[in-house]
Amino acid sequence: MSLTIWCNTKFNPAATKLLEEGTRAHRLVVSTMTSASVLVAGQTDPALLEAQVAFGQPDADDCLRHRGLKWVEVSSAGYTRYDRDDLREEFRGRGTALTNASGVFADPCAQHVLAQMLALGRQLPQSLRDQFTDRGWHYAERRYDSRLLTGQTVLLLGFGAIGRRLAELLAPFGVTLIAVRRQTRSERSVRIIPEEAVSSALAQADHIVNILPENDATRNYVNARRLACAKPGARFYNVGRGVTVDQGALLDALQSGRLGAAYLDVTDPEPLPPDHPLWTAPNCFITPHTGGGRHDQDEALVRHFLANLAAFEQGGELADRVV
Repeated sequence: MSLTIWCNTKFNPAATKLLEEGTRAHRLVVSTMTSASVLVAGQTDPALLEAQVAFGQPDADDCLRHRGLKWVEVSSAGYTRYDRDDLREEFRGRGTALTNASGVFADPCAQHVLAQMLALGRQLPQSLRDQFTDRGWHYAERRYDSRLLTGQTVLLLGFGAIGRRLAELLAPFGVTLIAVRRQTRSERSVRIIPEEAVSSALAQADHIVNILPENDATRNYVNARRLACAKPGARFYNVGRGVTVDQGALLDALQSGRLGAAYLDVTDPEPLPPDHPLWTAPNCFITPHTGGGRHDQDEALVRHFLANLAAFEQGGELADRVV
């Protein structure tokens, strides 16, 4: 089965060669409007009309109109642009598959959160700040403010690929894991709770990890009402999307001491303006949307696509299928 495969992602030379070699049995059409960022929306491209397979960030309306598309793989874990009722219904009606690259980004995002947890627990940001400012030897403060993850309670807001990997990484620390998910089927070593139980779980959690995607149901999900339910001194982490958090309410919770600390990898907007109050909020630490970063990202994305292409050719199950 020979396919026309359209791609609008600008990969590094090694990944480009890997993609060309891996699609040699097919026709590869590279868009003239490419981008190296998985966060940038693709532009409409008439060349997509030739393809049965799209890889990258195709324009969502192009995907909706082009009935010849059989499979779309987006080169990101998030797929907000495609999370539309009209697109889902159209894809299901004509049997078109939509996959994402959550398998590529799950491990780096999970490791990023674990690093944040350990850094806060061991007072690393504070010690680094000391080194860059007064170089004071704050022995007692740093030593006796240090905390262990062992035996603490972690609440995961969302339990997809990133949440599952984070649960695996946290297992050796003996934490109690609670996760909120629409489908409340049981998971090994994780207590899955329904939406209506979130308030009581927030009151128990030492760590609140937001992994929610952006959609109509999740915008401002972490709001003043939910933050008021948080256990005093709890630590909050966001590797989901910035718009899922009411940042004014988050700022209030940090300033009042309701939250002990926050570690944000995503904000609204991005980049966060230099004068935004979150930069100077007490115990708020920010990374510039690097949670999913990995040095071999391009090659990993291509390998993920090629593995799915092999499954697609054989009529097999596609990894990270969302439609």
